[in-house]
Amino acid sequence: MLTILFDGLAYGMLLFVLAVGLSVTMGLMNFINLAHGAFAMVGGYTTVLLLQRADMPFLLCLPIAFLVAAALGAVLEGTLYRRLYRRTHLDQVLFSIGLVFMAVAGFDYYFGSSPQNVQLPDWLLGRIEIGTDGATLAMGHYRLFIIVVCAAVTLALQWMLTSTRFGSRLRAAVDDQRVAAGLGINVNVVFLSTFAVGSGLAGLGGALGAEVLGLDPTFPLKFMVYFLIVVAVGGTSSITGPLLAALLLGVADVAGKYYIPKMGAFIVYALMIALLLWRPNGLFVRQGRSA
Repeated sequence: MLTILFDGLAYGMLLFVLAVGLSVTMGLMNFINLAHGAFAMVGGYTTVLLLQRADMPFLLCLPIAFLVAAALGAVLEGTLYRRLYRRTHLDQVLFSIGLVFMAVAGFDYYFGSSPQNVQLPDWLLGRIEIGTDGATLAMGHYRLFIIVVCAAVTLALQWMLTSTRFGSRLRAAVDDQRVAAGLGINVNVVFLSTFAVGSGLAGLGGALGAEVLGLDPTFPLKFMVYFLIVVAVGGTSSITGPLLAALLLGVADVAGKYYIPKMGAFIVYALMIALLLWRPNGLFVRQGRSA
């Protein structure tokens, strides 16, 4: 039981890093980017290519995956996404869905449809066992590494949004773009930077999750629903809600697949429906909003 809880927490932390960029773009920028999983796939394939063809150390691959996905997000935000900020949500959904299918087709053409293998370093293999036979906690080295990295990313992101000048400028730009521009804030640069960071976090999540979740060209489609569940259940007004939602989803998914393999997905969606009936606006909402 303890091992299942540990694996579920690791899975949930990974889902949070993968989905938090989508939460930021939807909650702070009011843009529905269903192509978010494509940036995660870019980070995953970047890591695979660096490991297999450049023989680069795994730890060095992670920041590079973040930077590659962030750079791609910045380019697409400045050339494509910015044109749709004031369009309807339906237009945004159709546009981003189109990008997803283009990404799936492109990666399938260049890399093939076979799942990619990630060769982890030796120090990330194996596990630590604590306790007796009745209550043993088996912590895989790599899952423990995922928890540590994702916790550090979460704290850094929370600090950036709440305690830095960039975070205050972002909140001001979201509340009223005209007033923010009148105060000297370059709204376009703020939004571009935010979108790039969100895309980079997706790329980092894809790099970390390539070995746990599997990596193939259909990655954005397979995990799109999970990203949306995290955002819908957690809410988009802060990162605390998506974090809690991702942890609940991770534990429920791992436990459901372990105890009732044939009903694992049913348990996840049943939990989602129950939480949304209880808190339609998400687990955490801004002050002044109805719960």
